[in-house]
Amino acid sequence: MKNKPLLFVSILFFLFACGKSDPPPTTPVEIQVTPLVQNLTLPWEIQWGPDNMIWMTERTGKISRVDTGTGAITPVITIAEVLHQGEGGLLGMILHPNFGNIPQVFVAYNYNNAGTYREKIVRYNFNGTTLVSPLTILDNIAANNIHNGCRLEISKDLKLFISTGDAASPSLSQNGSSLNGKILRLNLDGTIPADNPTPGSAVWSRGHRNPQGLVFMNDVLYSSEHGPDTDDEINIIEKGRNFGWPDVNGFCEGGETNFCTANNVKEPLKAWTPTIAVSGIDFYNHSMIPQWKNSLLVATLKNQRIYQLKLNAAGTEVIETNEFFTSDYGRLRDVCISPDGKVFICTSNGSNDKIIKITKK
Repeated sequence: MKNKPLLFVSILFFLFACGKSDPPPTTPVEIQVTPLVQNLTLPWEIQWGPDNMIWMTERTGKISRVDTGTGAITPVITIAEVLHQGEGGLLGMILHPNFGNIPQVFVAYNYNNAGTYREKIVRYNFNGTTLVSPLTILDNIAANNIHNGCRLEISKDLKLFISTGDAASPSLSQNGSSLNGKILRLNLDGTIPADNPTPGSAVWSRGHRNPQGLVFMNDVLYSSEHGPDTDDEINIIEKGRNFGWPDVNGFCEGGETNFCTANNVKEPLKAWTPTIAVSGIDFYNHSMIPQWKNSLLVATLKNQRIYQLKLNAAGTEVIETNEFFTSDYGRLRDVCISPDGKVFICTSNGSNDKIIKITKK
């Protein structure tokens, strides 16, 4: 009887120690893949809306809402000014984070400006049926048949981030006076934030070739970027940093190191050689598919698959890479994740394009 207190303390210590140990690994679940929509034409952006619909752009100029239960498509608007030329056309879109009270929709598209191909960012209001009251908040971005970017994201502090390509003119990426080959940052009314790296400039970072994916994980901004023949990249975007193009491809190596040192070049989180044609990305952190938690999901065009990049707790390192749906649906353009953990991907084949829904079985 005299040993009971000691035994009790020992049991408590054991339970406490067990509670402090690492939790057991999460059991993976089987996934189920279901075609949701077909007969689309080059969808570029798919984004979850507060109306529990997917908002979608197609490069030809159409914006639609997609019912994720039935696959029914509700047209929102066809923007007549859009010029679909090569890889250009209607590209990125983002809805205001407080869309219920501020129903603003931001879109990026290419158009003909007096005979010159250009890119602009336009803010619309949604009246419940269509988009009205267009306001151009940024214009005169060089465009081309290739390398136009252009993905949009809004941060928690309500700043608009815009990825732009080099419009097939690599020297523009290092030119601080050009909007091309950059990640740009604006207030939602199009004005330039006072805390941007250079006063009066929308440029947040430079040295980008053709970034087609942007996503926030908390305050960390990730970007996917097409390389030339080598070094497709996943980057963590930081204020004022240089990402090297065209003087650096991928990591700083060999003769690139002098440029990297002199220009404060930020190396990628991950790079692929040969290239896989990375496009839209999203961040997955839901228990529906537990093996995908804390991962970037990356759509690829040339490699025709989804890459899962599992991150460390800080989000600063890729600790595991897995591949899914290889060549099952052709070229994959974008990824969208619903609040309840479903994943949607859209194809970019040019005919009979689809949105695919992924859930657990």
